[in-house]
Amino acid sequence: MLLAQKDWYVPFPAFRIADHLYYVGSKDLASYLITTSQGDIVINSGFDRNVPQIRDGIEKLGFKPTDVKILLASHAHGDHVAGMAMLQEITGAKIYTMQGDVPVMESGGRGQYKYTDTWKPVKVDRVLHDGDKVTLGGVTLTAHLTPGHTRGCTTWTMRTTDGGKSYNVVIIGSPNVNAGFQLVNNRDYPQIATDFAHTFQVLKSLPCDIFLGAHGGYYNMVEKYEQMKAKGGNPFIDPAGYRKYVNQTEHAYLTKLEDQKKQAASGAPQQNPR
Repeated sequence: MLLAQKDWYVPFPAFRIADHLYYVGSKDLASYLITTSQGDIVINSGFDRNVPQIRDGIEKLGFKPTDVKILLASHAHGDHVAGMAMLQEITGAKIYTMQGDVPVMESGGRGQYKYTDTWKPVKVDRVLHDGDKVTLGGVTLTAHLTPGHTRGCTTWTMRTTDGGKSYNVVIIGSPNVNAGFQLVNNRDYPQIATDFAHTFQVLKSLPCDIFLGAHGGYYNMVEKYEQMKAKGGNPFIDPAGYRKYVNQTEHAYLTKLEDQKKQAASGAPQQNPR
């Protein structure tokens, strides 16, 4: 079961990150609004109880929820997609999902590795593959398959501007090996370790100026928001922070992998062989 964290439901002010790019999530469950001349895009719904916060955030920024045309996700865990059906009802938008996560989305959570929570299923309108482009009103997002956390975990990239300068945006899906994830002898997800290794190759290859992710905690969202309010400037432009985060999470993955390999070689029972 996916265990709720205290900041998942705490409301947070919607705010501008850069031109046409806004934060509309809770204190930790990150949701993003991308505005275009032909309608808007939202990444991540959170749970049902987060959806009214997202709707209100969009409206407080001066936009209309009914202008949202496309719904995207970081990955098919309940904390990012359980409210997708409700958000679709409010917006009337189409849902695009990376191939590996489509069965989980369309079954309402069934088929996840490790977790058993379920939610209202949705129909995926467009199945995405690694490298696919999502274009609307002159804005293009690229879907990068970064699996391991889920089979279809997706890192989104785009270009934006701020103060007349152009920047590369990276919205990380998740490179984290959650508690209880089995990297060795995993019968439910046999390729999980190689998928994580691929993810770190991808993340290290991406040019990043503006560092974002599926949870605000990945990139110290709250602290950067407060810094932006107090001092101005744009602390979300943080290429060094991106590199540090990727390196730290890769080190954590490699450490867990080595520990589990030693455990398996010793003949000790695996913590969670399924």
